[in-house]
Amino acid sequence: MRISIDVMGGDFAPRVVIEGAKLAYKELGELIEIYLVGNEEVIKKFSIPSKFKIVDAHQVIEPHESPMDAYRKKKDSSIALSIGLQKEREVNASLSAGNTGAVVAFSILSLGRLSGVDRPALTTFFPSKTGHTLVLDVGANASVKPANLRDFGVMGSLYLEKVFKIEKPSVGLLSMGEEETKGGKEITRAHNLLANTDINFAGNIEGHDILEGRTDVVVCDGFTGNSVLKFGESLVDFMISHIKNESKSSLRTSIGGILMKPVFKSLLEMVNYEEYGGAILLGINGISVVCHGKSRSTAIRNAILSAYKFYDLNVNTLIMESLGE
Repeated sequence: MRISIDVMGGDFAPRVVIEGAKLAYKELGELIEIYLVGNEEVIKKFSIPSKFKIVDAHQVIEPHESPMDAYRKKKDSSIALSIGLQKEREVNASLSAGNTGAVVAFSILSLGRLSGVDRPALTTFFPSKTGHTLVLDVGANASVKPANLRDFGVMGSLYLEKVFKIEKPSVGLLSMGEEETKGGKEITRAHNLLANTDINFAGNIEGHDILEGRTDVVVCDGFTGNSVLKFGESLVDFMISHIKNESKSSLRTSIGGILMKPVFKSLLEMVNYEEYGGAILLGINGISVVCHGKSRSTAIRNAILSAYKFYDLNVNTLIMESLGE
């Protein structure tokens, strides 16, 4: 697999991105070719393996820039050139820890959609009592049609089954109640469509079921998914901050904090997004991986390995066979 990596994206770029690429190359070796995309002068300040290729980019898309403004005005950015290499078939996959909206916009508009896919979906994993739950969409589509939610269920099920070897993953539709009639007409229609697919559809689920791990996959529109994701991230930060502050308030709580340290460590490991590395944009005519802006080298490495599995197992072909007309 040939993969282009946006070296300039992320809070700790370019150092951790390059380190992550090295870790992935150390594991995959000749199975992968790596293209580092970014400011060439900056990249060359680091120790770069001779087999890595450097693609010079003179622009950087900032985290809070409008995705569509960036698409129109920053054709020479590291995100644009990285995905452009895939459009020109020079690489098979692209990865970035930069502006998520820009990565999604460039991926959809430059690479297009797979046959049979109306709306691509951005995926992410939530921790749960049973392991992890795959949620999609978490930001690619603010609003969707019932048929899109059905497609998300099919794509998410295939992704878990092929890449993560989960047999017949269960799929739930996020709603405001478990009953089929809850959630309005659009959710009711989506429920009926999902129930008539070959996937293991478990029916409607509620927000608390995500962390319970009631289903392996949860489908929802991007507005809802992104809101749940951002709330979850802020809740974790709030809890950790509160626990640290309270543990310092007295000798008694300090001792309690020390005794509970293994529990806190376990909690942090559970909510650590680095295990899966990045979010795959399912449904595009290519492979685009979006990493968390705070990703460290381990997350970049794992994201590259996930992209390789996706490529090696030819998941896009399987999606087209399931959804293609």
